[in-house]
Amino acid sequence: MWKHSIIILFLKPGKPVNNVSSYRPISLLPILSKIFEKILLKRILLILESHNIPPHQFGFRSRHSTVQQGLRVVDHISHALESKQYCTGAFLDVAQAFDRVWHEGLLCKLKILLPQSLYLVLRSYLSNRSFRVRCGTEFSSCYPIEAGVPQGSVLGPVLYILYTSDIPTNPYTFLATFADDTAILSSHPDPQTASLNLQCHLSQIEDWCNEWRIKINELKCKQVTFTLRRRSCPPILFNDIPLPISDTVRYLGFLLDKRLTWNPHTRLKRQELNRRYSQLYRLLNRNSHLSLDNKLLIYKTILKPIWTYGLELWGTAKHTNIKRIQSFQSKVLRTIVNAPYYVSNKTLHNDLNIPFVLDLIPSKFSKFHLNLSNHPNPLAQSLSTITHPYNPPRRLKRQWPRDLL
Repeated sequence: MWKHSIIILFLKPGKPVNNVSSYRPISLLPILSKIFEKILLKRILLILESHNIPPHQFGFRSRHSTVQQGLRVVDHISHALESKQYCTGAFLDVAQAFDRVWHEGLLCKLKILLPQSLYLVLRSYLSNRSFRVRCGTEFSSCYPIEAGVPQGSVLGPVLYILYTSDIPTNPYTFLATFADDTAILSSHPDPQTASLNLQCHLSQIEDWCNEWRIKINELKCKQVTFTLRRRSCPPILFNDIPLPISDTVRYLGFLLDKRLTWNPHTRLKRQELNRRYSQLYRLLNRNSHLSLDNKLLIYKTILKPIWTYGLELWGTAKHTNIKRIQSFQSKVLRTIVNAPYYVSNKTLHNDLNIPFVLDLIPSKFSKFHLNLSNHPNPLAQSLSTITHPYNPPRRLKRQWPRDLL
């Protein structure tokens, strides 16, 4: 009974209701099985954390975050821009990453990594699993699960990380992974050499994917050349298919453009804020019967986290880009208190005890940077330097994250 799951379906926004692919399946697992998984996870992590999880993997690990991995990527790109290099990157999309894990291959790796007692428990945990689909009050027939880690489980993400822990690395490229989100960067003054190094690494990953039955969706992958020059790096292939070339790419919630200006990122954030604000307007306008404290609570818990995510990185954008977010905050605060036109934004922020965006950026990065010096991961600990990594000569008139200190 602990191995049986109920699948419910949610319609994706804006998708046709008569298409099966329009629905997102959600797996409901027994509560007792999740309790057992938490107990088992504590014993597994004691063995794996210090030895078997590669340092470039930041996903689903204690004291690791998307912002830390994002800072690693930004550091590598910014160093290339300061050094007049071409930085070409491949951002890979794994098709149904958690649902297509090969059980025999996973057990083969677990047998090497774990003691026999834990291996036998996990082998039993993965075998003879089944599911049924629930639609309203109706249930489908029962079907076996022959691949993938259990969706919605506590152990699922850790098992996937272990399954992909031996992904090939290359001394001439930069690898950053967060669960199944994979970014590979290659920098060199010569664009041909940069693409050649990246292609060599992708060829290694291609062989590794074929061996362990991991499917890469080539049409959803992207190649971006980060440079201030007009030329771009030559295209690269995966499974003999050219990766789509783009000027922007979304990685871990950050929209990175080829010049790393954060202009597309702040535009996207403002659009997302406008959509969410229109849904909450009836609760925040002057006709709402909510108290001022509740209105501010809605702003701080629903709207503000949208733009504060990753502020440690995109806070180095030009003031014209940051002004998009500041104007939104001022607009919302005016609506909340129904302030007349002659009340200044400074008065509003002071009375409501809400800092301006430009004032919040340095304090947020300082707090983030302070927690890196004693980090257990050497790659994250290397981010705690005060100067820019590798300390290249500064030639660009722009800020990088450590300039916020």
